Amino acid sequence: MHVFSRRLLFSKLIRAASVRHLSEPSTKPGLLRHLRSRIKADGPLSVADYMKECLTNPAWGYYMSRDVFGEKGDFTTSPEISQMFGELIAVWFVNEWDLHDRPGRINLIELGPGRGTLVDDMLRVFSKFAPMRQALSVHLVEVSPKLTQIQQSKLAATPTPTADGTPSVDQGLLSRHGVLVHWHRDVSTLPKEFSFFIAHEFFDALPIHKLQRTKAGWREVMIDEAGSQLKYVLSSKPTVTSQYFEKNIPSEGRDHVELSLESGAIVESIARRIVDHGGCALIADYGHDGTKTDTFRVRRGVTS
Repeated sequence: MHVFSRRLLFSKLIRAASVRHLSEPSTKPGLLRHLRSRIKADGPLSVADYMKECLTNPAWGYYMSRDVFGEKGDFTTSPEISQMFGELIAVWFVNEWDLHDRPGRINLIELGPGRGTLVDDMLRVFSKFAPMRQALSVHLVEVSPKLTQIQQSKLAATPTPTADGTPSVDQGLLSRHGVLVHWHRDVSTLPKEFSFFIAHEFFDALPIHKLQRTKAGWREVMIDEAGSQLKYVLSSKPTVTSQYFEKNIPSEGRDHVELSLESGAIVESIARRIVDHGGCALIADYGHDGTKTDTFRVRRGVTS
């Protein structure tokens, strides 16, 4: 994995921001008010819920209304540095297609496609292999309306005509490479067919639960109010997440761990689809070997 990603523990957003930053003037006050309202209504938030709000809240989410990539954004990923990255990955998929006896229908599925640069570079390679291009359709999993617009512009995607000649976005957009592209908000709506999956620096940005060992057993780290700010607190009793962890990973030697249940669910979904319908997956990301504890950090201006 480290061959594909060189960045230092940056969680594509404020996976890293210290909680108190939400009360600073530079942070959108609407988000802080919203978080405090949730806490007042339902009690402390899990770190995972806090992250999800910061990342993808429709009104204030980090990803939802701006381009966060490149020199003017917060970080630059490998596809933005060189087209060779995407081209080499595409060659690998061409080889996998050949090893799978060249199926006549293929779905290329990218999770978290950013600006669309990686899939665009891959499609340029696939266009050189006519039988593969003709068998291919692309499915992008993206929650951000802003990034979806950027991806459509990058791919020069236009609506496909219906039988009466009118354009239909529902049937997918035709890219400049002659391949239909479809957008999905999550993996549940992806086609259940032979598929190639690519996830480049996707899982690193998914929400995490933070768990702390105590004398009474594992407790979950939560987000609570602290006057006009927010603070970390420990749950007063076991949560569903801490109980799950204690039951399934009883031999954990660390006193503080981070657990991404959403990542596990998505990986399981991908694995099940490959077992049932065929295909392969390439996940390129950064991480550690299970020895780290608190990695909740933010870096700006990162190149990976």
